[in-house]
Amino acid sequence: MAISATPSTVTLPPAQRPYPTILAFLTSRFPQISGSCWQQRISDGKVLAADHTPITAHTAYLPHKQLFYFREVEQEQVIPFSETILFQNDHLLVACKPHFLPVIPGGGYVNECLLNRLRIKTDNIGLVPLHRIDRETAGVVMFSVNRATRGLYSQLFANGRVEKTYQALAEYHHNQGKGDWTVEDRIEKGEPWFRMRTVPGEANARSNIRLLEVNGSIARFDLFPITGKTHQLRIHMSGLGFRILNDRYYPDLQPEQADDFEKPLRLIAKTARFRDPVSGKDLEFSSERELPWQ
Repeated sequence: MAISATPSTVTLPPAQRPYPTILAFLTSRFPQISGSCWQQRISDGKVLAADHTPITAHTAYLPHKQLFYFREVEQEQVIPFSETILFQNDHLLVACKPHFLPVIPGGGYVNECLLNRLRIKTDNIGLVPLHRIDRETAGVVMFSVNRATRGLYSQLFANGRVEKTYQALAEYHHNQGKGDWTVEDRIEKGEPWFRMRTVPGEANARSNIRLLEVNGSIARFDLFPITGKTHQLRIHMSGLGFRILNDRYYPDLQPEQADDFEKPLRLIAKTARFRDPVSGKDLEFSSERELPWQ
């Protein structure tokens, strides 16, 4: 059994009266975990109130109340690739994440995530990711080191002031043409729950895509996300007919299987550029990872 050393947080959302039980909410919020499992966790004192005292089966549901719980999985897979710290000061840590490693705990991963690895490596339990990239994607991820300046860095992402560049290898057919594309559409949660989809409506996802070169049936691209929706670049590439190599979700969901460490998603968060809100300096960080290209 793998149990997280640090708690995760969930906030009880507004609800109509009569309020649901906390057990009913947790079962609905986390459908991948059975109600009996949540019931056992509550009985074992593993779900805590805001004051870090265990709740009980009779604890009342109060909207906006925070709960803390410790993620656990029966058997956690070890990701055999290492992260690299690219930069660290009193306010910011920038790391390069390997393929297959999640940024934060999720699904079958508790301790095998970038956040917990870096907390151990830096002995800083207060590290908080400022943004995320997919588990399958490698590359640059930024973390707040200092709570006092965390809001300044969070605003960079909220206001779109971080210029990010990704690189990808994708399938290419000779009739697809060459050049630049701008994709604007609306992305929302789809089915199953871990997959996203495009829907009609006002655009909330925007990307610029540039074809760099072609080698037979494979092409190399630079990708510039303007917004940061989950799986945005993977959806926009597949929507143009350029399926990123080894993408198991888009355009078609592949049968579930164990990770093949020899076939990572050919997508890297290559660079991040921004003006540092503390020092006022222009900063740029680049992943040392490269896509295999012949």
